[in-house]
Formats: sequence, structure tokens, C-alpha cells
Amino acid sequence: MSELIRLCRRDELPAEGQAKEFSAAGRTICVATLGGKPLALDNVCPHRGGPLAEGTIERGKIVCPWHQWEFDLATGAGTPNLKAVPYPLKLVGDDVLVEI
Repeated sequence: MSELIRLCRRDELPAEGQAKEFSAAGRTICVATLGGKPLALDNVCPHRGGPLAEGTIERGKIVCPWHQWEFDLATGAGTPNLKAVPYPLKLVGDDVLVEI
């Protein structure tokens, strides 16, 4: 069963085309803003554990800084067949909530 947990304030979200890491419920979450919308993935790259939030954003994907594996920010789909875990976000007032 999932639950909504406060992740951060709206004004703490990363700027457009940037990523930032946050902690919630014992997890580290990578949040990126794309097209004005915040999107969240597990911060740990499923390839070798690299910190996704330290990567770059290219063509709607976050590129892991360790081995340049790419993961779609909206779905987590990656290459070749790995997937980063996506987390739904909800904006409520000044708070950003993550569904875990």
C-alpha cells in the first residue's frame, strides 16, 4: 500500500532542466523539472548504483554520471532493459508530496 510523504517545499524544486536529490522514508529520490513539471525517480541507477540526480538531462531523460545510461524521467524506462523506479509527485499548496 502506498502513502504520500512530504518531500520538499515547492520553492526547493530544481530549476527547469535540472535535477536534485531529496530524502523521504529512507529513500533518496531524484527530482527533475521538465516542461515545468517535477518528475521523480529513485536516485540509484539500476545499472551500477550511480547517483542519478548528479547526471544531466537530455531529450527528456536523465543520464547517469557514472556510465551514461539514460532513463526516461516520466516512466523510468532505460537502456538497454533496465528501469529506474518512478515515483508519482503531488503538489499540495506549498508542499511537494511523493507517493511511496
